[in-house]
Amino acid sequence: MGQKINPLGFRLGTTQSHHSFWFAKPKNFSKGLQEDERIRNCIKDYVKKNKRISSGFEGIAYIVIQKRIDLIQVIIYIGFPNLLIEGRTRGIEELQMNVQKEFHSVNRRLNIAITRIEKPYGQPNILAEYIALQLKNRVSFRKAMKKAIELTEQTGTKGIQVQIAGRIDGKEIARVEWIREGRVPLQTIRAKIDHCSHTIRTIYGVLGIKIWIFVNQE
Repeated sequence: MGQKINPLGFRLGTTQSHHSFWFAKPKNFSKGLQEDERIRNCIKDYVKKNKRISSGFEGIAYIVIQKRIDLIQVIIYIGFPNLLIEGRTRGIEELQMNVQKEFHSVNRRLNIAITRIEKPYGQPNILAEYIALQLKNRVSFRKAMKKAIELTEQTGTKGIQVQIAGRIDGKEIARVEWIREGRVPLQTIRAKIDHCSHTIRTIYGVLGIKIWIFVNQE
């Protein structure tokens, strides 16, 4: 029954591209992969610590890492730049120092750039963070899902599906609830679909959010 494949991996090479670009020998591959993960976690932790309290979420859509022999280039795609950095250049330098400290590479420079995204609510990661924030503030899950869908529809996407699983509203029995608006053709490889899964820790347990956004068809 229903073997679900990750829509991003399924479309690699057609409508999706990789978020990490580097080359390594087979024996060094796992090391490079772990390094990528550490860089991403380090950036997210830094943003979590230094964001303004009122905003509540990070607003990072995704992080692209490009590695050369002497340079690691990290591009952070962000929805709301003012969340991350007040004094722009100082913030980036501080972040760069933090990440450099995390992994002690002597012979490679680290360069961090920030790119702003035009329509932040068209990005599943930012949307998932928005829903997570609502659920933590005890908003009913249906209201949170509908509001998220409204925000996405304003960015001109063709369809969206949101799914929340776990002890919704603190009920004893865990269940899965989902809502779909427009078309979400998961079987069509030419259809560009953005996907993310996000975990939230609430007081009554862990909930999982999955979001599929149908952007356009090639």
